[in-house]
Amino acid sequence: MIQINSHLAGLQNNYLFSEIAARVARYKKEYQQKPINLGIGDTVLPLPASAVRALHQAAEEIAHRHSFRGYGPEQGYSFLRALIAEHDYQQRDIAIHEDEIFISDGAKSDAANIQELFSSHSSVAIPNPVYPVYQDTNIIAGRGSTLHYLAGTADNDFIPRPPSEQYNLIYLCYPNNPTGVMCNRGMLAQWVEYALENNAIIVYDAAYESFICDPELPHSIYEIPNADQVAIEIRSFSKNASFTGTRCAFTVVPKKCHGYNAQQQPVALHPLWLRRCATKFNGLSYPVQRAAAALYSPEGKQEIQERVSYYMQNAAIIRQALRNRSIRHWGGIDAPYIWLEAGGDSWKLFDRLLQHAAVVTTPGAGFGSCGEGYLRISAFNLRENVERATERLLQIW
Repeated sequence: MIQINSHLAGLQNNYLFSEIAARVARYKKEYQQKPINLGIGDTVLPLPASAVRALHQAAEEIAHRHSFRGYGPEQGYSFLRALIAEHDYQQRDIAIHEDEIFISDGAKSDAANIQELFSSHSSVAIPNPVYPVYQDTNIIAGRGSTLHYLAGTADNDFIPRPPSEQYNLIYLCYPNNPTGVMCNRGMLAQWVEYALENNAIIVYDAAYESFICDPELPHSIYEIPNADQVAIEIRSFSKNASFTGTRCAFTVVPKKCHGYNAQQQPVALHPLWLRRCATKFNGLSYPVQRAAAALYSPEGKQEIQERVSYYMQNAAIIRQALRNRSIRHWGGIDAPYIWLEAGGDSWKLFDRLLQHAAVVTTPGAGFGSCGEGYLRISAFNLRENVERATERLLQIW
């Protein structure tokens, strides 16, 4: 008989955001009204005009025989990878080259799939609270018993320090989802040093890099010396360019980055990831990659900055309201998320805010045990909705 993957039984019954969606659907049915959603981190502003024009032009190209394109390169088109290498890295004096960049359909996909490069026996360290995908995909792969949680608490400002124990694979996310905090250069250097000393690999999720406002903070882990030997970086166009539905992201796997085989010999990760992509991925669509490339034009950069500024102004409104009520909170400065102290069962507070304020938040317990007692509030909504939702929240707090 066919047997199922027994590791799936180690997952929670519902994915966090699926459970939130189910509760919101029940609310809509019962109360016949639509709540304001400050929960899921979906964007509300439209695609930048530069990206839309590029989509139209690319669609017109593939509508004609002479300019039609079929399968593209699994790693992504060179025109986009070259722009990423130049603007996101080389202009910051980071020696990342276009052939070290892999275009994908989303940071979530890459964060989920990257663990396939590593042995099922690898020990894994992930922050707690944490974006659920890091945990769940490693559980599915059979690493549930080797998962170690790095406690993020109010005492360390939700920025875990490198442990004394040795772990093989470490997930870091900065600016952080869900807490909205940002790791400074010194702390990031400690993690790189840890990985070098322990022959470990860091998966660095920098999907919210565009929201960093402090010029002293690193935009890439590769700003730290020797990080290209031990780190894989993931970025996305979803939140800064409204590509949540269009889908485009990229992962950097430096050629210096390596793991080890059973004989403890170094093995480069770059060709392994390329081989994995060639096996399981036929490449992102040509029009979407053209749209992403347009974001690197002067107009596209301005449009991204306008969107980032809009959401960060929303975050500032929420933070000011929390300060006025002396509600303890983190984030919202270099990230579009605010993490606030709930003072009790986070799911109960979620339900209370939904039922009595018609506002959707995200319960911290859904991000791990260290998230209990906290809520995540997203700045991804229209200004008028943020202002109205903030007023409602404070009325019943």
